[in-house]
Amino acid sequence: MSVPDRVRPAPAANRPPRVTDEHGRRVRGWELALRYLLLLAVLALTVGPFLWQLSTSLKGPTEDIYSSPPGFLPAHPTLHNYERVAQTVPVWDYALNSLKVASANVVTNCAGSALAGYALARLRYRGRRAATLVFVLAMLVPVEGIIIAQFTTMRELGLNNTLIGVLLPGCVGAMNVLLMRNAFLNLPYEIEEAAYVDGADVWQRFLRIALPSVKGTLAVVAIFAFMGAWDDFLWPLIVLSDPSRFTLTIGLNYLHGTFANDERLVAAGTVIAVAPLIALFACLQRYFFRGVGEGAVKG
Repeated sequence: MSVPDRVRPAPAANRPPRVTDEHGRRVRGWELALRYLLLLAVLALTVGPFLWQLSTSLKGPTEDIYSSPPGFLPAHPTLHNYERVAQTVPVWDYALNSLKVASANVVTNCAGSALAGYALARLRYRGRRAATLVFVLAMLVPVEGIIIAQFTTMRELGLNNTLIGVLLPGCVGAMNVLLMRNAFLNLPYEIEEAAYVDGADVWQRFLRIALPSVKGTLAVVAIFAFMGAWDDFLWPLIVLSDPSRFTLTIGLNYLHGTFANDERLVAAGTVIAVAPLIALFACLQRYFFRGVGEGAVKG
């Protein structure tokens, strides 16, 4: 007996796709719409201010930036505001100083955090737990509470008004060390044990086995270190007194103080400061989203 057409199940190809979450549970239509609305709201809150600054920096002097309703797209885009920034303050010299500090901060944090994290996760020695606790407690100390002691130390070392004095207090971050420690802890011991049986010493196991397996976390450390050094304002303001050694954040602060009424100029300086961060993330995003233990076990 044939099944009537009205009760015959629809072919699989004509059925609407079933949307499930990460646990395999079915997601209803209104739940999916709510999630997308929340994502759009977060996107607008995070990316919206930067796009507005970019739009303002491209508007000419005759275009009203306070119109109601506000105009998002510039009527006649121009790069004249960026030229005025370079003519007003030595912004490229400031950017070079910031690049020197941020690049050195990335190198020291990646190297120091990887070495310290590997020692905390893999090496067996007395006091390892106490050392881990010290790094955890270091994260709880506010920067403002030790900044006077840091300034006194830099002065005694003769590093005031130098880029090394700006770099030294943040050359290895406690959070970065703990990130690398957790990354190494998630790697299986079997691979390193096999390498140990084959005669590999601790440096060979670290450089050839452990470190290549945590590229994702290392990229996260590099991004955090670069952003922290590039965006830092308070510590360079305290240490530096020579205008030729100013970093970009201090230089843009002088720009804002001189031209507080010209928002186009301030917006252009802001875009110049943010552009390197976007470029860095674009270069490292393929590693940023990888798992901590990527490549640990390969057939």
